[in-house]
Amino acid sequence: MKLPLRDGLALLSRYLRPQLRWVAALVVLVLATIGLRLANPQILRQFIDTAMAGGERAALIRDALLFFGIAVIAQLLSVAATYVGETVAWSATNALRLDLLRHALALDATFHKDHTPGQLIERIDGDVATLSNFFSRFTIDILGNAILVAGIIGLLFREDWRIGLPVLAFAVLTVWLLGRIRTVAVPHWTAYRKLVAEFFGFLGERLGGTEDLRANGAVGYTMRRFFAFCRRLFPAYRRSSIAGYSMWMANVALFTGGFAIAFGVGATLWRASIITLGTVYLVFHYTELLQGPISQMREQITDLQRAEAGIHRIRSLLAASSALRDEGASPLPGGSLSVAFRHVTFAYQPSHPKNSPADAEPEPIVALRDIDLAVPAGATLGLLGRTGSGKTTLARLVARLYDCQQGVVEVGRVPVADVALADLRRRVRMVSQDVQIFRASVRENVRLFDPAVSDDRILAALGELGLRDWVLELPHGLDTVVGTPEAGLSAGQAQLLALARAFLADPGVVILDEASSRLDPATETLLENAVDRLLAGRTAIVIAHRLSTVRRADQIAILEEGRVIESGQREALAGDRGSRLAHLLTTGMEEVLV
Repeated sequence: MKLPLRDGLALLSRYLRPQLRWVAALVVLVLATIGLRLANPQILRQFIDTAMAGGERAALIRDALLFFGIAVIAQLLSVAATYVGETVAWSATNALRLDLLRHALALDATFHKDHTPGQLIERIDGDVATLSNFFSRFTIDILGNAILVAGIIGLLFREDWRIGLPVLAFAVLTVWLLGRIRTVAVPHWTAYRKLVAEFFGFLGERLGGTEDLRANGAVGYTMRRFFAFCRRLFPAYRRSSIAGYSMWMANVALFTGGFAIAFGVGATLWRASIITLGTVYLVFHYTELLQGPISQMREQITDLQRAEAGIHRIRSLLAASSALRDEGASPLPGGSLSVAFRHVTFAYQPSHPKNSPADAEPEPIVALRDIDLAVPAGATLGLLGRTGSGKTTLARLVARLYDCQQGVVEVGRVPVADVALADLRRRVRMVSQDVQIFRASVRENVRLFDPAVSDDRILAALGELGLRDWVLELPHGLDTVVGTPEAGLSAGQAQLLALARAFLADPGVVILDEASSRLDPATETLLENAVDRLLAGRTAIVIAHRLSTVRRADQIAILEEGRVIESGQREALAGDRGSRLAHLLTTGMEEVLV
């Protein structure tokens, strides 16, 4: 029987090593339980033979009490083993979840573009959940049950080789047949787990877009897609379950034959006066006892069928590497940082379409073409252009969410590829239109769950931005849990918190994808003042949507189809009646840049 233990044992050795004491305790408990299970039938055999021979009542009472005492102790040890096993399982799987999450967060934006949040949730949590039993008891149970089976057969051979031999043949045949049947189920479980991941990806996207689906009448379409997934899920689960249940049915049939062998051998030898009636019961009891470990081995192998796909998918996720090489060691200078794009060209690589030939690579989508711009330290660059012109892509390259295919992006006169990612992203902060607000307190949303940031620093940052009074007026101040009915935030208020996050980091470069239509009038003035204070003394790249932002910029760059079609000082371009900026200011940016 070929089991995928190479990858599985690699995971076991990695995540069980910190719990060696618990694992050792589990081994002791399992071995002690095995010893008691082997001893009790011997006591029962002695009780039967003593009773048949008319033995003393005291001896019978002693054997009975010993039998019940060992049975109780065995049950208590079994409970203790279950407790220790679950402790080991939860500790190991939680550590694995943490490593998978940390690894996924370290992957580049291209990976996350190709994998939906729902798919990653299923891979980080769903696949790991299938490994719970594998981590806690798989190896120990397999070894323990093998020891139990060997002990039973050894004791039966000690009674008589004519008893041990047929039982040994029966055990070997049973294990071999169950192993052969297992191979039928593995492909079905793998296909089912893959389909479940796709389903959760679909579900996560649709639940996240509930408002848009309702507002635009797409509920019916979504429900049809949902039912289509359900129609695919049920047959896949049915096939995998039936394949797994085939082992259970084979187990029942095989042990029916095993009991017949035990009765036949026992009756034959008893009639020949070779063994006692107690030994006949011993043979039957040990044969029946074989059903437990072999059935558990069957269940463990069934769990392995489910875990095998999870192990493969977990290994593939851990094997995924970021396209961004984080090997930089060049430090960034303090203060505001200059930004430069030197003949930068960038193209997005689309996902490989399903059901397409493996060698049919999709054409890359060129987003930026030969961009050559420089922003001095402390200056503000306003990026203008229609939707899809490449503004957001250009900003992402500064934070190194992607690497350009040609050219160099510099921050503080240092190529971004030569700077450690952690250092770069401490000094370069992005505030986008889609602000992620977590269901947590204002404090945690501003400091992003960093306990090293004190309330005094948070309030000082809010005070600098002019937001302190606004936050303190919330129902519970910094302790207000946002996202609840009593503290629902508008889009503008969410951006206020995002500005506070960026200000708290004291970055050298601020990238601001400014909102326009999403601003609510009640917070517009507050937001404008906060932006002015955030950008003061810092280098800024602002994707501009409104005239007020253009007036804030020192330089302007207008993009069209991934190219810079106009750039220069704002005042000079605004004063040139033939410039595109002058045309935008005259016509109205909102009317042109749509």
